[in-house]
Amino acid sequence: MPSYRQLAAFSVLSAFFVSAAGATTPLEDRVPLFGSLNAGEWSYYSIQTKDWQAEAGMAIKNLDSGNADLYVRRGALPTLSAWDFRSATDNLYEIVRVNATTVPALQSDTYYIGVYGRSAAAYGVAADRFELPAAHPGMGAIPYADGVTFRVWAPNADQVYVAGQFNNWSATKAALQAEGGGNWSLDYRNARAGQEYKFVLHNGGSTLWKTDARSLDVTNSTGNSVVFDPTQFDWGGQARAEFSMPQWNELVIYELHVGTFNDSPGGMPGDFYSAINRLGQLQDLGVNAVEVMPICEFSGDYSWGYNPAQPYAVETAYGGPGGYQSFVKAAHEHGIAVFQDLVFNHFGPSDLELWRYDGWGINGGGGIFFYNDYRKSTPWGDTRPDYGRGEVRQYLRDNALMWLETFHADGLRFDGTAWIRKVDGFGEDIPDGWSLMQWINDEVDAHQGWKYVIAEDMRQNEWITKPTSVGGAGYDGQWDPDFVHPVREAIITPDDNSRNMYSLAAAITHRYNNDAFERVIYTESHDEVANGRSRVPEEIWPGNAGSWYSRKRSTLGAALVMTAPGVPMLFQGQEVLEDGYFDDDDPVDWSKRVTYAGIESLYRDLIHLRRNWYNNTRGLRGQNVNVHHINNSDKMIAFHRWDQGGPSPGDDTIVVVNCADRSWNDYLIGFPAGGTWQVRFNSDSRFYSTDFGDFGSTAVQANAGWRDGMAYTGSVAIAPYSVLILSQ
Repeated sequence: MPSYRQLAAFSVLSAFFVSAAGATTPLEDRVPLFGSLNAGEWSYYSIQTKDWQAEAGMAIKNLDSGNADLYVRRGALPTLSAWDFRSATDNLYEIVRVNATTVPALQSDTYYIGVYGRSAAAYGVAADRFELPAAHPGMGAIPYADGVTFRVWAPNADQVYVAGQFNNWSATKAALQAEGGGNWSLDYRNARAGQEYKFVLHNGGSTLWKTDARSLDVTNSTGNSVVFDPTQFDWGGQARAEFSMPQWNELVIYELHVGTFNDSPGGMPGDFYSAINRLGQLQDLGVNAVEVMPICEFSGDYSWGYNPAQPYAVETAYGGPGGYQSFVKAAHEHGIAVFQDLVFNHFGPSDLELWRYDGWGINGGGGIFFYNDYRKSTPWGDTRPDYGRGEVRQYLRDNALMWLETFHADGLRFDGTAWIRKVDGFGEDIPDGWSLMQWINDEVDAHQGWKYVIAEDMRQNEWITKPTSVGGAGYDGQWDPDFVHPVREAIITPDDNSRNMYSLAAAITHRYNNDAFERVIYTESHDEVANGRSRVPEEIWPGNAGSWYSRKRSTLGAALVMTAPGVPMLFQGQEVLEDGYFDDDDPVDWSKRVTYAGIESLYRDLIHLRRNWYNNTRGLRGQNVNVHHINNSDKMIAFHRWDQGGPSPGDDTIVVVNCADRSWNDYLIGFPAGGTWQVRFNSDSRFYSTDFGDFGSTAVQANAGWRDGMAYTGSVAIAPYSVLILSQ
């Protein structure tokens, strides 16, 4: 008597059947039993199917001239009138197979097999149960209607199992099946979201228990993966439907660190839910985008985030993936876009589950996800991903798009791209790193081209933001060192005589590829206010960040950020004169909102003008700038901003900056048009601080007369270390 597999080989069915067992007599896989019966009699057998088995096949062979038919029923004995599957032909073989696509679909239960004699017959009966590669797509743990698909890339593994709460952590029951290309997969019925799991990988004599490299949720950085179903989150609501990504020339970005943005000293760090509680404050400030420092699972509970241990998982201490979804939704309800900071120039290095993931590695390298030669080395460890390996490129590409598509983020910021494209950040190229960045940016453009993708390259390289069609990396914008460094120098330097107005003018006019909005400009970021440096007010007067000088010159810098061409960015707490330096366990001191309420109002007014809130400073949203007045002796500078130019209200906007500790009663500068120019902003207003001088023009009359290359001249009054913004 042939086995079930041999029986199946004679049929039109696949030779791969999964899961079946006898009824009254249990059947063992591929072990045939023999019997005979009279006409009208039944013989019963049974099989038990398990959650990890994908198909059950059952067959009988008529051994003589008689006719025996095959009936199958789940959970009860079949009868002529009650059955789930039947094969009743005059053929030599009667075969039934049950899987996810049959009706009814395969379940984890007892299946009863009835052999019915249409006439007296001798027969053989057999069954088989098999684990098959997953029928559902996707990498990682992907919930579907009846279970979870598990798929993992482990090309050097000899065998892979999944163990978890759904099978009492058995390391031997649920074997994933090889698919080719190093992928292993299995559909596991009755597994569900919220259950913990790990992959058990065998490589030679080694057994490795590994978290899922694509797990969205983990118990902690060294714990277990958790099945997470992102589709269960409700993104609905009128506010969500009404949210739209701001135009790039209207963006005002606010960089925040979830752990310290809204927290109290001691205990656990802040989380997404505490951050949500201050989104209304940012909305009132006028911010319309937040750039969230990295949130991938890291070692411990406190970190800047630039040490991702689990690149797909959202940090547990911050609230995990569900918390992040809530944060993004709440931000959109407040009219605020979310840009997510990503770290692709290295992983880890601590608590790094990707390290020698399937047991393979050479030259002291990290195995399949990493370079295993000299290119592995970065300033943060020997953990640079292998940008030339197709599966790693896919892993990184999918990660980038996950934040935009699965979590509905509105843009990305890529950390330290110089270390993606250069071995040491400066010298030898990594061509595969460059092409990876191009591919990711092309994919973002193809899927959601309105979203803004930023590079932190800091090498003054215009090719970073050139389109990929001409060989560029294809980023939409990049942090601009040619703004932040000269501007910080100009406002921090204690001696007025050392301030260089020509350097300041170059910072104002600098751009990439003749596009102002390809650069992000700022005076504070997480890098600029740490690593041996401090907040701008602290740098101006160490230990006395609340001084008059610190307030005047730091807000002068803020005014330059909001009036120079580019995408402006603030760092958390900057608007309330946060002092000291940034650290991951030092929360923003929001009591300063009371102490420096006026300074916060100054930032609010600047942001509103930058966004043309009152339809009288449209020029600040435009591409165009002309630094038409530079007085390096008296440390004065003035520049003309415009969008289309001409008579539109507020299109022509003039910014006057006094970088010295002296006032002017009648300082002459050129204007592009005659008539009255209203002062829309004066940083010396006593409304911003009671010890400010409240000195300066409220309106300026521009009369015919050439000055600074312009046909009209006006006289302005301006206070020390102050900025005026004027328009018609």
